[in-house]
Amino acid sequence: MSSTLMIILAGILFWVLTCLAVVDIARKDFGAIEKKAAWGFAALVPFIGPIVYFIYGFKKGTRKAGQPVPSGK
Repeated sequence: MSSTLMIILAGILFWVLTCLAVVDIARKDFGAIEKKAAWGFAALVPFIGPIVYFIYGFKKGTRKAGQPVPSGK
């Protein structure tokens, strides 16, 4: 594969990870709006932000009542 294609694929991967992190943050309750905003800003940091969120922040929030649980869990 050419280096250009690898860069494009990496960019698409990190864009998808960022979108998934932002949607997950929007759906969860972190107890305070400040915590939610902090995780939202952290997830928007290019490349490293979504990875940090999925490692450290993913389990911190709780799903809001009435939301369906994604299949596979």
